[in-house]
Amino acid sequence: MIILSVGMPRAGSGWHYNLIHDLMATTGCDDARDIRTQFGLENILTEVNCNIGVLSARRLIIVAWPALLGHTFVIKAHAGPSIWARGMIRAGLIRATYIYRDPRDAMLSAFDYGKRVLEKQGRPNAFSHLTDFNQTMEFFVEYVEGWEEWMKVPAVLKSRYEDLLQNYDAEAVKLINHLHLDPSAAAVKAVIEKYRPAGPSQAKQGTHFFKGQIGRFRERYSEEEQQILANKFGAALEKMGYDI
Repeated sequence: MIILSVGMPRAGSGWHYNLIHDLMATTGCDDARDIRTQFGLENILTEVNCNIGVLSARRLIIVAWPALLGHTFVIKAHAGPSIWARGMIRAGLIRATYIYRDPRDAMLSAFDYGKRVLEKQGRPNAFSHLTDFNQTMEFFVEYVEGWEEWMKVPAVLKSRYEDLLQNYDAEAVKLINHLHLDPSAAAVKAVIEKYRPAGPSQAKQGTHFFKGQIGRFRERYSEEEQQILANKFGAALEKMGYDI
C-alpha cells in the first residue's frame, strides 16, 4: 500500500509527512527512501521527503509497482487529486491524508522561505521566484483550488495545520486511527512525543519548520493587501473556518 501525505505548501506538510512516516515505521513497513533506491525511482520520488510531484497516471503507475509487490511506504505530494489518485484511493491501494493552512499565512511563509534560502544559501528553491505580493497570491490560487478538490475526496483524512499545533493530541489520535495503528503501543506513543510541537522534530531535516506562527499575515500585510486577499480567497477561507 502507498501512504500518500499531501499538503498545501508551507502548511506543516514536511512535519506531517515525517510524523506519518515514523508512525508507519512502527509497523515495520518500508522506508520510501529505500524503495526509491531499490526500484530506481529517483526521478519520480524527489527531495528528502520523496515528493511524487503531480499525481499523473504515469507517475502513480510506476510508484504503484512496489506496492503491488507487497511493499508499504509513505510518499509526499502538494498536487491536487487527479482522477487516477482518486481511483487508487477508492481501490484501497492508496491511503491518503491532506493538511492545509490559512493560505494567507502559507503564502507569507512561502515568500519568506524562498527569499531566506536564496540569501543564506545562494541557491533557489521552489519559492525563490516569488518576488512580490501579487505573484505570491497568484501562485497560491492553484493550492486553494487543490484544497477544494481534496475536500471532496472521501476516505482522506483532512487536517488543519492550526489544529495540529493547538490540539495536537486530538489530531494525533485521528491520524493513528486513520493509519490503523494501536494508540497504546509504546513505539507509537514515542513517535507522537517526538513530533509534538516545539519538540525535537522541528530541527529535523525535511520538516521545513521556521516560524509556523498563526495569523502572522496580519502583522506583515497592509490593510489593503489583507482586503485583496479577502476578496481573492474569501469564499474558501469561510469554508476552511478562518476569520476573514
